Amino acid sequence: MEKLNKTIVETYETYPEKVLQFGEGNFMRGFVDWQIEVMNKLADFNGSVVVVQPRGFEKIEKLNEQDGLYTLYLQGIKDGKAVREHTLIHSISRGLNLFTQYEEFVQLAENPSLRFIFSNTTEAGIAFDETDQLEDRPQKSYPGKLAAFLYYRFKAFGGDKDKGFIIIPCELVENGGKKLKEIVIQFAELWNLGEDFIRWVQEANTFCSSLVDRIVSGYPKETSEEMTQELGYQDDFLVVGEPFHLWVIEGPQWIREEFPAHMAGLNTLFVDDLTPYRTRKVRILNGAHTAMTPVSYLYGLNTVAESVEHPVIGRFIKETIFDEIIPTLDLPLDELTYFANAVLERFSNPFIKHYLLSISLNSLSKYKTRNLPSLLEFVNRKHQLPDKLVFSLAALISFYKGKRGEEEIPLEDEPDCLELVKRLWKDYDGTKESTNKIVHTVLGAEKIWEMDLNEVPGLTDLVTRYLYDIESKGIERAVKTTLQVKAEKGGTQ
Repeated sequence: MEKLNKTIVETYETYPEKVLQFGEGNFMRGFVDWQIEVMNKLADFNGSVVVVQPRGFEKIEKLNEQDGLYTLYLQGIKDGKAVREHTLIHSISRGLNLFTQYEEFVQLAENPSLRFIFSNTTEAGIAFDETDQLEDRPQKSYPGKLAAFLYYRFKAFGGDKDKGFIIIPCELVENGGKKLKEIVIQFAELWNLGEDFIRWVQEANTFCSSLVDRIVSGYPKETSEEMTQELGYQDDFLVVGEPFHLWVIEGPQWIREEFPAHMAGLNTLFVDDLTPYRTRKVRILNGAHTAMTPVSYLYGLNTVAESVEHPVIGRFIKETIFDEIIPTLDLPLDELTYFANAVLERFSNPFIKHYLLSISLNSLSKYKTRNLPSLLEFVNRKHQLPDKLVFSLAALISFYKGKRGEEEIPLEDEPDCLELVKRLWKDYDGTKESTNKIVHTVLGAEKIWEMDLNEVPGLTDLVTRYLYDIESKGIERAVKTTLQVKAEKGGTQ
């Protein structure tokens, strides 16, 4: 069967390159690039995307072999009915391998049509790396690459303030636009790029924080052969997502005229303050994902849907949401309950195989962003520790041992984090004292948490107890014991 490329597409469409995108992954292709495809068809956006891989280059080269084309399947519950539809996406014009095509990256900055910059480099991606230099080809960090690109733009157009960008990071980072802007200016100062450039960054460019919401499960391993037969071509970048989507962008209303999502019927909102939307989504949806992943995976489950439908893990997830996360939020209870039930319905999507391992990337930083605020606020309001969130933290430490029985777990996180936990587990001897040493060291890693979690009353002891139970009794007995403790406390069922 032929591989997807423009030669086998009847109407291969090309558009001016208006978007630079840092991130080639499943989510960006199933969310941002899909929206651009829809706007091209329904709102005359007339733009395409140039994609840069934040780390590495292998996927970019393979995507170029398909001429940027890929197929998106949207499957799930829409208006109470099961739907399954697919679209061939034309919105990516090309990908750039920064290790071999850096000069083309520099030349792209000279393109007057380029207007938007989007990114999704995980929560750990928006960070300052003082070792990055302007002369690097490429810089290691995403903000370093961005700062360099903005400088090339500034020089190419002589500081013309009409040639700035609308920059919208899609990472789940609070005030992501503001933080990204601050880091770019840090690089400008580190590299001595001058006050004129700093002023241009501040005045000619619009940095917007944003909130993204769509479950994109990625390449459909189990149904790929069936889909390939249905499509009639081989697509290595086939991606599956749910119909639901929400993009909340904190920025001026005039952006709507340049990014006319509303004219294409898309659920993309431009607001003055996305805080209420962000807190609700990150704490409930993303927080449930991160809390369930180590527990479910160690239990022997592999997908989100399996986890929610499982009699034990499903109960664990629901109690985490309704008993420990919702009580820390300030929106009306009926609104939070409605959203939580909708999230559980989305998790149960019968079409999507959302693999837990795909969620596990950078789990420590995700726990810090998504779950730690709920844990700390629960302690603040209830004057006690939330059992399930604490148990999840213990399971996460166990998960980072890198073993599920005899099976290796492919861990992906910052090298320093992985090395720390690996070293601790290497010295583990199965005793409570050894367990406590692991917990105390991990909780005290301020580089991960930006605080010493051992200072949270009782947290070290409870994480130690749960981790010891997981290691000595097994995850199944440990989870059931935790649920029983909650039942004895008379919590909400």
